Amino acid sequence: MTEPDRPKVHDLDARSLRGLAHPLRMRLLDALRFGGPATASQLAGKLGESSGATSYHLRQLAAHGFVEDDAERGKGRERWWKAAVQGLRFDDALLHDPNPEVRGAAGLYLHEVATTQNRELSTYLGTLAQWSEAWNGSTDMSSMTLRLTPRLASELTRKMHELVDSYRDLPDVEDAPDATTVRVQTRAFPLSTD
Repeated sequence: MTEPDRPKVHDLDARSLRGLAHPLRMRLLDALRFGGPATASQLAGKLGESSGATSYHLRQLAAHGFVEDDAERGKGRERWWKAAVQGLRFDDALLHDPNPEVRGAAGLYLHEVATTQNRELSTYLGTLAQWSEAWNGSTDMSSMTLRLTPRLASELTRKMHELVDSYRDLPDVEDAPDATTVRVQTRAFPLSTD
């Protein structure tokens, strides 16, 4: 993939994290990233919120560079929004920032990421009957326990990311009739065994 084709990834810093670390803002950004451009009213209907709330939070996301106007779609007073970024990169140093507000925003952000991942998995499990046998047979919900050092855990995580990245934008998949968006979630964390 050439550099101009790479998805734009936003490196979260203390300022932008505080602009994003809100449950509705994170849901709005995901809705635009994965569902495409929309108006505040459309997003309100999709997310079960008021258009005033979605409009306010979209403006906050725009102020921090996460979303932007979609000038190609807007007509008159109708304002369309689109994601300005396709990925987010979280710096673990934010969890140890001297400012307690930044640490709180970092904790909220990570909690919301986990909540979103759990919601997506629960939604899939609740709709199993709607998916083909081929799709249901190709999914995974594994839990594996290993004994590792921090260095080995980091190496494992890097290798998993490299493997997943090798499946991005495969040329023969885009037009395949049975292709759909697949969410791959990885988690590696130390487990207290006390």
